[in-house]
Amino acid sequence: MNVNKNNIAKIFGVDPRTIERWQTQGLPHVSGGGKGVEVTFDSAQVIEWYAQREKDIENEKLRRELDDLRAAGESDLQPGTTEYERYRLTKAQADGQELKNARETGEVTDTEFVLYALRGLARQISSIMDSLPLTMQRQFPAMTPAMIEGLRKETARVCNACAKTADNLPRILKDYLMETTGNVPEKLRQQKGE
Repeated sequence: MNVNKNNIAKIFGVDPRTIERWQTQGLPHVSGGGKGVEVTFDSAQVIEWYAQREKDIENEKLRRELDDLRAAGESDLQPGTTEYERYRLTKAQADGQELKNARETGEVTDTEFVLYALRGLARQISSIMDSLPLTMQRQFPAMTPAMIEGLRKETARVCNACAKTADNLPRILKDYLMETTGNVPEKLRQQKGE
């Protein structure tokens, strides 16, 4: 049912100026709103908008209260107390469960797997590149010995770069984490006695 601003104000028991303020907050209207043209509203859309607005306001209040409680709760905990250790355990369990869920959905994977896969890829590239000069010599017998030697030197450089990258993956990961998060997990720091 389409109604004007005054009727909407009566439905909600508010002043028409409140309806104007709600309009600036996104209250939907059907038509009007120009100079001298009365605004009309679809009452069902307005009620739906109002319910969503109230829900959002209440959720924000609850979020703030929860954040305040968490902050107060964490600051009240004294290291070494049973409550503190229980809090740490609960937090660690929740974090662990979130990580497990993310791993099961494929959002994250183990670092060891990624390093293993990249090392395997580097070995494959190195193997293919190592046999490239001989393959080219067989396919193109007209290639001169100087061309083959030049190709051998370049493929050796590629193979060495692959081997270095494979060997340096843990360091590359540490550098990446430090650059993106500012933190390197203890497990990674201990790998080479840092």
